[in-house]
Amino acid sequence: SMSPDLYTVIKQICEEKQIPEESVVSTVELALAAAYRKDFADKLQNIHVTLDAQTGNFRVFDMKLVLENVSARIKEEALKLARQKKKAALYMPEFHDHDDEKFNADGVDLNDDDKLIEEGKVLLKFNPRTQITISDAKKIYPDIKVGDEYKEELEVPGDFGRMAAQTAKQVIIQRIREAERSIVFNTYKNREGEMVSGVVQRVEGSVVIIDIGRVNAILPYREQMAGDEYRIGGRLKLVIARVEMTPKGPEVIVSRTHRDLVSKLFELEVPELESGTVEIKAVAREAGSRSKIAVVANEENIDPIGSCVGQRGARVNAVIDELHGEKIDIIEWSANDEKFIASALSPAKVDSVEILDRDERRAKVTVKAEQQSLAIGKGGQNVRLAAKLTLWKIDIVQSETNAVIEISDDEPGDDTENVSQ
Repeated sequence: SMSPDLYTVIKQICEEKQIPEESVVSTVELALAAAYRKDFADKLQNIHVTLDAQTGNFRVFDMKLVLENVSARIKEEALKLARQKKKAALYMPEFHDHDDEKFNADGVDLNDDDKLIEEGKVLLKFNPRTQITISDAKKIYPDIKVGDEYKEELEVPGDFGRMAAQTAKQVIIQRIREAERSIVFNTYKNREGEMVSGVVQRVEGSVVIIDIGRVNAILPYREQMAGDEYRIGGRLKLVIARVEMTPKGPEVIVSRTHRDLVSKLFELEVPELESGTVEIKAVAREAGSRSKIAVVANEENIDPIGSCVGQRGARVNAVIDELHGEKIDIIEWSANDEKFIASALSPAKVDSVEILDRDERRAKVTVKAEQQSLAIGKGGQNVRLAAKLTLWKIDIVQSETNAVIEISDDEPGDDTENVSQ
């Protein structure tokens, strides 16, 4: 029999790992029943094992379903057939699932004993391995009724006790692994979109493995920033992009190119963002190159841009350092579209903004000749980021000639640079 300490072990582990004790016990019981059936009983028997919490002992029972009485001929024939294992296996109804309808569908009349015997289908009516007649059952349990479970306790051989402890141990280890996997999965699933700090473990091809606490996360190539160096032991800030459950366990994908990395880094540096007096309303990012963030104050007399820049640029520079020199434009958000679009194009100075179509969200921006290349930006980047930030399509025209210089070909909100959304 199993030692009390096995039960103590189960109890201890369950408390420590926060796994429900009953579920481990019942898994162990099922595993032991299967093992007992395999080695000491007939595979066709319905074996149940129960583990006694107090003593740590387990008991083995052969369970049978109580049926109406059958004729002596049927019983004798059934016992004979049941001894031929192959035949019995054909008629092994699932325990508690012996509904006659199922068999009658095969055109078998369970009330025609002669025919059952003649066709060798007696086990459909009575299978001594999984069933017992009411008169036999009453000899042991006088109060038992048809349809009840009849339990016969079986002897537990010494060999089985030793093997049982091993089986139980394996089951417990397996359950701990599953429980830990699901705890890790749920923990990080709930943190999707959050920023974490990680330590570079190793580089595997184009993928970087990063320790973020309870799990090694994966930083795939397309979530890596140009300019990042992955030195073993180096620290990085990352966003948890997505969490998936795989056959090998939970997989956490992290990102350096995620748009939210910028705003989360500012939240770390700017107490006003933490407290809510200043809010980041929008972010547009081309990772490793340039970002624009739109901020607004939710209280009087607070300078939202100044809060994010910090004294002598200390706060914004801390963010830029973590992003290896990615340029950051901080502009003031406005509920007034014209004003917001004009600010979004900074550092360029804008003469006027005209809304062409509100439904299509198209706007025309007029600039002086000397501001033109600044407004468009290198490779069209400034106007492209402004369009993403404001979600407006922006045409830039020159005030003297009124000629359209560039139409941002970019759909607002499109991430052409493969930035994770």
